[in-house]
Amino acid sequence: MTDKPARAERSLFADLSKNVSDWPQHTHQRVAGTDEAGRGPLAGAVFAAAVILPARYDLPGLTDSKKLSAVRRALLYDLIQQQALAWAITQVSAAEIDQINIFRASLLAMHRAVDALGVKADFVYVDGTHCPPWNRPGAALVKGDSRLDCIAAASVLAKVARDRDMLRLHAEFPLYGFDRHKGYPTPVHLAALEQYGPCMEHRRSYAPVAKCLAHR
Repeated sequence: MTDKPARAERSLFADLSKNVSDWPQHTHQRVAGTDEAGRGPLAGAVFAAAVILPARYDLPGLTDSKKLSAVRRALLYDLIQQQALAWAITQVSAAEIDQINIFRASLLAMHRAVDALGVKADFVYVDGTHCPPWNRPGAALVKGDSRLDCIAAASVLAKVARDRDMLRLHAEFPLYGFDRHKGYPTPVHLAALEQYGPCMEHRRSYAPVAKCLAHR
C-alpha cells in the first residue's frame, strides 16, 4: 500500500528553502528547531538545543553538526548564539537516561530546550521521527538537521555543548579517555571500561556497561 501523505510531505519539503522564513506557511512566525546530541555514547548526559533564527542571518557553512569539523562547529556555536532570536541548551543526565531509556530522554531533553527558549515559538520542528509529548504546533522531520537551518543550528549547539561537557568529565575521570571518544563505544573506551569498571557517569542501562557490571 502506497503511503501517499508521506510521499506528498517529502515532496513538499524537498521544494522549500532551508530557511523557514521563506516558507509561505511560516511567514511572520517564530519557528524553532530542536535537536539532540549524545544518544549513542555509553556515558554522560544527552544534550538538546532549540533555536529560533531571525529572517536574516549569516551562518556560513551551517548544516548537520556531524558533517562539520570541530573548528567550524565552534565558530558557528558562537555565531548562532549571537544572531538567534532565542536559543537554549539543556540536558538529561545519565541517571535519568537509565530510569526512562534513551528514546524518552532524548525527547525530554528537546522538550526542556524548547521550554527554556524564553520566547514563545509559533511552530517547532523536531529532528527525527517523533515530537516530544507536548501541546504545541510542530512536526518531526527526518534528517531535519540537513534540511532546515533552525534544526541545524540546534544540532550545532547541542553537539558542541555535549563535547565540552565530556572534556569536563575527562578531567574528573581521566582513565576512560572521554576527551578522545566523547563516551562512544570505541575499542579504547571498551577496554578501559573492562579494566576499571564503570564510573558514576556511565549509563548502566546500556548493554556494554551492564555486561561489565555483571562480570564484576
